[in-house]
Order: sequence, then structure tokens, then C-alpha cells
Amino acid sequence: MSRPQHFGWFLARGFGPHGWGLPSLDWDYDWTAPQLYQESARTLEQAGFDLLIIEDAPSLGSAETIDLRVRHAFGGPKHDPFVLAPYLFAATQHLGVVPTVNPAAYLPYTAARQFASLQHLSGHRLGLNVVTDTGSARHFGADARLGHDAAYDRAEEWLDGIRSLWRSWDEGALVLDRADDRYADGTRMRAVRHRGEHFDFDGPLNALPFTDGEPAIVSPGGSERGLAFAGAHSDVQLALAPLDEASVRAYRDSIHRAARERGRTPSDVKVLFAIQPVLVSSPEEADRLVAASRTPDDSALRAIARRQSSDLETDLTVLDLDRPLPEGLFAPHVSHGSIRRLVGDHDARETPLREILAAHARLGRISDGTGWVGTAGELADRIEQLGDWGNDGILLWGDLHPVTVHRMLDELVPILRRRGVLRREYDGAGLGANLRSF
Repeated sequence: MSRPQHFGWFLARGFGPHGWGLPSLDWDYDWTAPQLYQESARTLEQAGFDLLIIEDAPSLGSAETIDLRVRHAFGGPKHDPFVLAPYLFAATQHLGVVPTVNPAAYLPYTAARQFASLQHLSGHRLGLNVVTDTGSARHFGADARLGHDAAYDRAEEWLDGIRSLWRSWDEGALVLDRADDRYADGTRMRAVRHRGEHFDFDGPLNALPFTDGEPAIVSPGGSERGLAFAGAHSDVQLALAPLDEASVRAYRDSIHRAARERGRTPSDVKVLFAIQPVLVSSPEEADRLVAASRTPDDSALRAIARRQSSDLETDLTVLDLDRPLPEGLFAPHVSHGSIRRLVGDHDARETPLREILAAHARLGRISDGTGWVGTAGELADRIEQLGDWGNDGILLWGDLHPVTVHRMLDELVPILRRRGVLRREYDGAGLGANLRSF
């Protein structure tokens, strides 16, 4: 029997218009109401998933590109995932819920108090997906946009400050002695006077200490600075990397090395690789889809261009498919990582846009390691193989529409459980305990 792994769902579209542009829209769920998300959260818990991570981007971008982001609902609108979290906790008993939070949007004392409140209300099932995006700083009255590494420096100061507030009640501060009519001992609370580069605040925190651990910290990012942040602070690393054995082992080694450098052990950080499989009923159907993807028509290429345009805040749909990308096309603020993901291994100065987009259209088979199209059994084989390489777990990437969730899990969950890969029972003491259970 294979060793168990941790499973999570990455809600890639955030708290936004689920089903838009898809046939599932006609199920008539209201994406602004909690029922859609609650139904899917219950399914994830029934399946034995550890956590649900909710993506977020608080900004619609620059005035010049807002229409690109909202026209097909790829970049917005989005509601606040932190406000959605209590509805998901109310619908479940064990599932961890991890909204995305931006240090620019929350002052440390306010953040520490709100997060502590929800950690208690949820039975210690809260997680925080800490992102360092600085493009939305103008919405929060924050400093001018920080550079990549400086944004991580601010996030570290922010998180260290929040933790100092959570820990401002020393052992014995909470007395709860009814006979002596004494609730707490104020002499065991620390003032926490913080004067930093980005934040100034005082404590102690006006919220109870935790009985079953602090909120779990999740982080994305594959840069050297991002990996160092994960090694120092994260309980879960949202990993994006090629899933061949050498790449998986190298990525995990980099996280583990960063953890040891900050006095932690490798087991303190669970590395969960994000995948977006396309599950079909048979190997023959998988082969048909892969073959068809090799010759995308102009309509398929334009659809890819629309999706890419939102992230790049640049309208690719108006460009000539048979010419290279124009020099100076992207504004200075556009993410270099997003540009690299678009171009891939191509020379942007020489390669026609058609060829660049066609590379994004091409699918590959799970069975031969070239992609993620295959049957539930083939995906289970691949997940087991990742476990043999030491992997901690998987994040399935998609929206949270019940149609999507059931399409992904209905056949996969029984196979994984029969093989001993997917949990049947929870620890019961919160998200942190479930992450440490194996």
C-alpha cells in the first residue's frame, strides 16, 4: 500500500463568477451567494481533503486595461475570500480554509485580531495564503510599489509582527479560575512594541491565545527569495514546477534547505504541487483530445489569447497571429514571470504569435509524462509515483463549481482511497494537526 499524501484544492478563479463562459453556468448557481461554495466545500471534506486555498487579486489593474480583465471575467470581479471563509467553516467540520491575504491590505494589529478571531471560530482550521503582490498598493494608501525582494521583506516583517501579537499572552496569562474570580493575569502579557521599516504598532493583542496552534501559513512563489520565505515561515508551499523526478526532488530540496537555514526541519513545510488534470473516460478518449490539440484553429488560439490578455494586462487578441510580438508591447509594470509563461522557450522577437499560442493549446498524456490528460486511474498512478519521489501532496487546480469538483473527484477518490494515498479520517484538532498527521 502506498504512503498517504495531503490533498488540497486551489480555487484558481477566486471568489468570482464561477461557471461564466461554461455550460455549467446553466445550473443557475449564484456566485455571489455562499451555497455554491458550501456545497463544494462539503464534497472536498467528504473526499478527505486537508485544505481549500482561495486565490485573490484585490485590484482590477490599471485604468487602461480594466476592460481586458473584466470583459470575460478572467481578472475580475472578485469578492473578498476572507469574508467567504466563515460560511465555508459553518458548512464543514474538518476542512481547512485558506483565503489569500496581502500584507499591504491589513495592518498587523488588525490582521492579528481578525485572524485570531476566525481561528477560534473555525475550530483552528484557518490558513493564510500570504502573497506579496504590490500592484494593488495604491488601493490601500501604501507606499510606492516595492520591488520583488522588498515586498518579501515587508511580508516577513508583517508576519513576524502578527505572530508576536498572537504570542503576547505568555503561558499562564489565561487563568480561568472561577473560584478566585480571576479570568486572566495581566502581568503575564507582553507589550510588544514594534517599530519597523514598514509597520509600527503596540500590543498586547486583545484576543485569546490559541489552544491548537496558530493559523497555517501557505505561500506560493518559486524565486530564490520566495523559497527562502517559505522555508522560514510556511506550513504549506504551493509549488509550481515540472513534475519529472529530477525537478520534484530539486524543488523539495530547495525548500528543505531554506527551512534548515532558518532553524526549522524539512517536515515543517509540506510541499504540495499544483496540477490541473483533464480526466476522461478512457485512454482512447485521452489520445483523441491530445491529437486534436496539435492543430488548434484560430478560434481556439483567440480564446487562449483572451485568457493571457487578462494576466498580462495587454490585449493580444488584436495582434496579427502570423507576426511576432511587437517590441515594447508590454508596459513596465507587467509581471516578467507572466511574460515568460506566455513566451515559454520561444524567441519572442522571431516567433509568430500563432506558434506561441499553439504551444499553450497542446495537451499531453498523463501516462507518458507529457501532460495531464488521462483517466482517473492514470492520474492515481502518477500521484503514487510522485509519492515514491518523496512528495507531500497535491493541489488540484480549478474553479469551485460543483460540476467541476465532481467531474474531478467522482472516480479519483475511490481509487486513491483503495490504494491508501488519500485519508479516510481527520485528526480532528484543526488544520495544523491534520497537516502534521503524516
